[in-house]
Amino acid sequence: MEDFQATKPIYMQLVDRINHKIVRNELRAGEKLKSVRDMAVESGVNPNTVQRTYSELERMDIVETKRGQGTFVTKDEMKLNQLRDNLKNEHISRFISQMADMGFTKDEMVQGLKDYIEQEGE
Repeated sequence: MEDFQATKPIYMQLVDRINHKIVRNELRAGEKLKSVRDMAVESGVNPNTVQRTYSELERMDIVETKRGQGTFVTKDEMKLNQLRDNLKNEHISRFISQMADMGFTKDEMVQGLKDYIEQEGE
């Protein structure tokens, strides 16, 4: 059973979680996703919510549904690279916006990132 935020539709949170699994290579190109029923039980949501999730992923060209076989991560590496870039840019944009709201300059943000990465390497 997963925890969900009240501020975003559950199906979109599932879309985000599946996209993150794909970007982390926990789900690979061509790999079959769980059945709607199995995903619903695992997530603790209605099967209709999972179906909506899979439909949204298909609309985004991230998955393909093969009649009678299931739903699979696309084999289109360009689409997967685009997904990776989009997620990266989305997170960077959110970070920059939050830092700017706190009054940090771009130079301070860049220096802060450099310092953080340097410290993490030790």
